[in-house]
Amino acid sequence: MTTTCRGVLVVEDDVDVLRAIVQVLEDEGLPVRTAENGLAALAQLRDPDAPQPCVILLDLMMPVMDGWSFRATQLRDPFLAHIPVVLLTADSGAAEKAEIAQASGALRKPVDLRLLLETLGPFLR
Repeated sequence: MTTTCRGVLVVEDDVDVLRAIVQVLEDEGLPVRTAENGLAALAQLRDPDAPQPCVILLDLMMPVMDGWSFRATQLRDPFLAHIPVVLLTADSGAAEKAEIAQASGALRKPVDLRLLLETLGPFLR
């Protein structure tokens, strides 16, 4: 499926983490949209008038709908399954969690902002 994508969707409930990530991405000139949980992210992704993100940066632990439930739902949706996901987790087993979630990568919190840009870069070209 070939689609035109635009920027990053950051799905994160921690306001301080979200603010820092958004600031770094916007400083790089990247379009950024945000969602406070998986359910809000799905609503944005299913909006026919909104551009699809090139990559989703997904926290795993959130209220309402956590990252695991979001990812399971995303993978079952043929219109959303192709969007790559990079996980955000405080867990030391980030790589293992990415494999289980069939994610394209994982970043451990607190996020190294240089590593964030390096990780997302290939999806934004």
